[in-house]
Amino acid sequence: MTTINVNDITKHADVIALCGTKVGTVDHLQGSDQLKLTRHEDGHHHFIPLTWVNEINNNQVMLNKDAEEVKSHWVTAQD
Repeated sequence: MTTINVNDITKHADVIALCGTKVGTVDHLQGSDQLKLTRHEDGHHHFIPLTWVNEINNNQVMLNKDAEEVKSHWVTAQD
């Protein structure tokens, strides 16, 4: 398992699923183990666990889940 440096994750970085689909944009690190994404087209913020991050490359957060799995398992903020 690759260790990621959370300090390499920058605000507004693209979040890319394993299948190559952009699933969101980083808003900020939430606590020590989640990424909060900017508002999605559904009007809500979503959270994804850092355990889904495979690597950080060229201001992109690359995930180890495909887009369908990400969207069916992310946590939606009640905002």
